[in-house]
Amino acid sequence: MKLSWKVVLLWTLPLLVVGFFIWQGAFATASSGPGGNSASTRMSYGRFLEYIDAGRVRQVDLYEGGRTAIVEATDPQLDGRLQRLRVDLPQRAPELIAKMRDADIAIEAHPAGNNGALWGLLGNLIFPVLLIAALFFLFRRSNNAPGGPGQAMNFGKSKARFLMEAKTGVTFDDVAGIEEAKLELQEVVTFLKQPERFTAVGARIPKGVLLVGPPGTGKTLLAKAIAGEAGVPFFSISGSEFVEMFVGVGASRVRDLFKKAKENAPCLIFIDEIDAVGRQRGAGIGGGNDEREQTLNQLLTEMDGFEGNTGIIVIAATNRADVLDSALLRPGRFDRQVSVDPPDYKGRLDILDVHARNKKLAEDVSIESIARRTPGFTGADLSNLLNEAAILTARRRKPAITLREIDDAVDRVVAGMEGTPLVDSKSKRLIAYHEVGHALIGTLLEHHDPVQKVTLIPRGQARGLTWFTPGEDQMLVSRAQLKARITAALGGRAAEEEVFGDAEVTSGAGGDLQQLTGMARQMVTRFGMSALGPLSLEGQGGEVFLGSGLMNRAEYSEEIAARIDKQVREIAESCHQHARQFIRDNREAVDRLVDLLIEKETIDGDEFRQILSEYADIPVKERLATQA
Repeated sequence: MKLSWKVVLLWTLPLLVVGFFIWQGAFATASSGPGGNSASTRMSYGRFLEYIDAGRVRQVDLYEGGRTAIVEATDPQLDGRLQRLRVDLPQRAPELIAKMRDADIAIEAHPAGNNGALWGLLGNLIFPVLLIAALFFLFRRSNNAPGGPGQAMNFGKSKARFLMEAKTGVTFDDVAGIEEAKLELQEVVTFLKQPERFTAVGARIPKGVLLVGPPGTGKTLLAKAIAGEAGVPFFSISGSEFVEMFVGVGASRVRDLFKKAKENAPCLIFIDEIDAVGRQRGAGIGGGNDEREQTLNQLLTEMDGFEGNTGIIVIAATNRADVLDSALLRPGRFDRQVSVDPPDYKGRLDILDVHARNKKLAEDVSIESIARRTPGFTGADLSNLLNEAAILTARRRKPAITLREIDDAVDRVVAGMEGTPLVDSKSKRLIAYHEVGHALIGTLLEHHDPVQKVTLIPRGQARGLTWFTPGEDQMLVSRAQLKARITAALGGRAAEEEVFGDAEVTSGAGGDLQQLTGMARQMVTRFGMSALGPLSLEGQGGEVFLGSGLMNRAEYSEEIAARIDKQVREIAESCHQHARQFIRDNREAVDRLVDLLIEKETIDGDEFRQILSEYADIPVKERLATQA
């Protein structure tokens, strides 16, 4: 039974209060007179002897072994009325008893009672007992709570979630767009269900499968599908749950995890974000993380050590396979590396079909058009896209999702939340010229992606946006395509210069300049697309935790560095002049498009190309813009 701290407090406070009053009562009783009767006044021993000699004492009650007496005596000042007086007697006065007997005084001796000591003992014990009881209840509560202080004795135990029959609600039918990866993992499930098909021909069951891919591509979803399909015990844990601040705890958790897995073999172990524990050993600047390295060493031993782990398949997921230790990636540990890449057009179509099952789409909404408009989107992006469209539909009180909600959802996912439209002013006209400059040059260049739409509606940090429809194959980019992208990126600055003059150039092109400088530098240093020749002068860029990002020096001389800078400037300047020439040659078309954009605030690609075709010849591109 789980006890909340409120319940513990509700029961503990009354007990403490009652205990306090009991202790007070015990203290008062123990400090009261003998037998619980206290005399009103005290009498000295000498005066007591005078009263005996005067015959005024009627009765004497002896307490505490004869050390204290309660005397009933008459007082002449009170008209002979009886008075009870307390007298402290000396320890050795044997003649006193004889003297009282001679005076014919009634003597009563009362044995010493233990009530006061008993109450005092109870009063001393009540607070420790209540404290122990309160700590017991708190310990039980924290022990029941996951990760609470009561788990201190369980540091070395594995935190993996165990499912004897994993019912995740996800099967391979729910996974779309990554067919190659799904096929590899379906084979793993077959290994577990029908191992004789493979052992009959001498095949061994793989010990580990590593899922590698960018975030949102469906690695964890694949693991859930495996759990739902395999029908064997399933352990799931995150890589960060192995590592603690105490050295040795992670290794102990790894041992405990594989011990439980061996007891339930054949089974599956899923480790999400394994790069948290599997990074390269001894590569940190100034020393590595000893706790993480010990955990990794134990994981390596458990996966393929002296004892082995027959019947256990480890599935791990990461988006940073480049930082993993080489010993973890060798055959015998992670035998297979499955790439989970962003889906292509067909994959996006399948993913959208899955996520559109519970969405109400209007009749004019085509899944094919959405898939064509979203190159580069991952499965998570597409799920979020349809969810945002459904939220916008509910907000606008529409019965079904229309193309407008899809368009707005794409813009929101890519660029951010829509801002307040600009008022008609000089700034709005300047932004319009800037965006039309981008769109015009992108449309007139043969090797540039077609324009999807131009808008003056702010989104995120951008005051205006020009959307292009990227091609499907973005893995290989030609020199002509790179120069076309640099020229189009300079279209906004070129339009500002040609229309408003150099003095009115704004900071709106800051992001464009940063982007084109990076592209031009890659052309020179990585792709060999400059006068320096086919040389790769810079790598992908090292990581700080690998010890290379801070300490590696450039692998070329200062003279080559100066030539690189010169080539980058020449590429940027050449494209800049080309962009300005486009604006000068099509100034009439630019002015008309700007007036239309200020009036409508958004122009789609088809309308933009139709108007521009009246003034200039638009090249026929490989991808038809009308398919966007």
